[in-house]
Amino acid sequence: MPLKIILKPHEKIFLAGAVIENGSTRTSFMVLNDAAILREKDILTEAAADTPCKLAYFLIQLMYMDGENAAGYQERFAVLARQIAAASPDTAELLNEIAQLILQQKYYPALRLANQLIAYEKRLIEHGKEPT
Repeated sequence: MPLKIILKPHEKIFLAGAVIENGSTRTSFMVLNDAAILREKDILTEAAADTPCKLAYFLIQLMYMDGENAAGYQERFAVLARQIAAASPDTAELLNEIAQLILQQKYYPALRLANQLIAYEKRLIEHGKEPT
């Protein structure tokens, strides 16, 4: 099924190993085959992966963007997921869902779920900063 991509002026996307930057006007195009696509706003840099859940997202992103090396990223994710679940058992079910998607090589849906992990982690951090 084709995917229509609409880019804002100067918006960047990652498309099948290439970074593409739009020109000064809005544009659209169709992607007719299966390809790894991430919008600039959805890309997490290694430097920004500064918490365990953000690192989990980053590892899934690498699986998606660098499929040739996915096995190594999967191993790192598995270790990290166990650590996250041990520290916060409430995340175990979500981590299991993410792991199942990873096993099926459904990395984009796994990224969407990893965003939920990041949001949960953010709430925990903010709650921990509240005065008692």
